[in-house]
Amino acid sequence: MTRCCVRNLVPTGRPARACLDGAVTDAPIADESASFEVTESTVVYEGAVWDVRRDTVAYNGDSMVREYIDHTGAVAVYAEDDEGRVLVIQQYRHPVRLRDWELPAGLLDMEGEDHLTAAKRELGEEADLEADTWEPLVRYNTSSGGSDEFIQIYRARGVRSTESAFEREAEEADIVTRWVPRAELLEGILGGRLNNSALVVATLAVEAIEQRGK
Repeated sequence: MTRCCVRNLVPTGRPARACLDGAVTDAPIADESASFEVTESTVVYEGAVWDVRRDTVAYNGDSMVREYIDHTGAVAVYAEDDEGRVLVIQQYRHPVRLRDWELPAGLLDMEGEDHLTAAKRELGEEADLEADTWEPLVRYNTSSGGSDEFIQIYRARGVRSTESAFEREAEEADIVTRWVPRAELLEGILGGRLNNSALVVATLAVEAIEQRGK
């Protein structure tokens, strides 16, 4: 089992990791799968979009209770045009009281839905666009202490209009779209003006990929 490690230098000067048990490993850092017995699990709040679940967990000889958002999962799309600009949309988000700039994104229609299928649907529904090429960009958990939601972000290129307008409602009815250079997004993120998590994660991921390729 991989143990939590701290970095040090071995005598050769080569970076390595000294584990808590004293062993040294060159394995790259990675989250570790873990499973503990859930002795009780109940939905304490059934919501319009997602539920809140309460689990009682047998952990290290004791019992603990944790509540979290029980989520189906989500996808987002980092879409680029031929000039390398990124498609962002602005819409009202009630919990944070912002009309934030974000990527086209949405929930899986059902748990286990194919993520790429969902991503293509969301790009069409939120921006009336489709794309020729799709590749997985990054996957992350939005709040490991409070939600089991994971977002899979795709990078889409060869973007074009679907030639039809999707009928939108609620927050999506007054969506604003804009094509923005990645450099401008980076400035907004580092300056604290852009805060949407999927936009931040995807933009920084693409920047890292492009810098590695230079």
